[in-house]
Amino acid sequence: MACTPEALRNVPLFALLDDEETALLASQVELKTFAPRQRIYKMGDAGGRAYVLVSGHVRVTTVDEDHQEVLVDEPLAGEFFGFASMLDQTAHQTSAIATEETVCIEVDRNDIAVLLKQKPHAGMDMLAVLGRQFHAAQQLVRIRAMRNPNEVIEEKVTMGEHIADVVAQFGGSWAFIITFCVVLVIYASVNVILGKQAWDPYPFILLNLFLSMLAAVQAPVIMMSQNRQDKKDRLRGELDYEVNRRAEAEIQGLAQKLNLLGDKMGDVEDLVRTALAKKDAA
Repeated sequence: MACTPEALRNVPLFALLDDEETALLASQVELKTFAPRQRIYKMGDAGGRAYVLVSGHVRVTTVDEDHQEVLVDEPLAGEFFGFASMLDQTAHQTSAIATEETVCIEVDRNDIAVLLKQKPHAGMDMLAVLGRQFHAAQQLVRIRAMRNPNEVIEEKVTMGEHIADVVAQFGGSWAFIITFCVVLVIYASVNVILGKQAWDPYPFILLNLFLSMLAAVQAPVIMMSQNRQDKKDRLRGELDYEVNRRAEAEIQGLAQKLNLLGDKMGDVEDLVRTALAKKDAA
């Protein structure tokens, strides 16, 4: 659907354009309506077009290495999304879905070139949009790196492993040692005092049997807990490795994007200078 100049005037980025420039840009761009839950673009699609939200609501998301959906941005009315991929002419790194009936202005690279020729100062507004998206990406990296290994471990614990941990924790405490010593002293004292009527006279054969049975049961349970602790250590090591590997990949990706953004900013600055020089000459 053709875009009207009135729709462009409600976009902060185009608010400074005069009537002639607004009409020219309106003839270049298109106004599109998306139904609720309709995908505007998905990750991997060609990034030839960007969008400006006019009305409605859009969720811009990506998928991390754990195949979890991560919210990247929820643009407000008048804000761009899919802008970096459009300028760089690379595949979209995110997906955009309309959560309600949404109206967007579809803009391509040539439309931006026309805008910059007519209104060079609009380039600074677009650079501000890129800067905001860049800071949002940085915040996303910081959040995704803060994974608590203990929460991941507790999600996979079984009832038997939990019981083994509790038994091992109690068996290796002073409370167990003191309680065990008190029970032994009372047991031996009672059997000595009772003499011939004792149910387990000295040398306490029944007590030795109980202690042997307790040791036979307690040792495997403690070994189970130790194995679980080893599993925890391995999982923590794997998570640390994943975090470091992801951080390295993100740093490399951000460095590449910074270089590309630097190139694009240089292109925008050249266009602005050229347009200003033409205006001064005129």
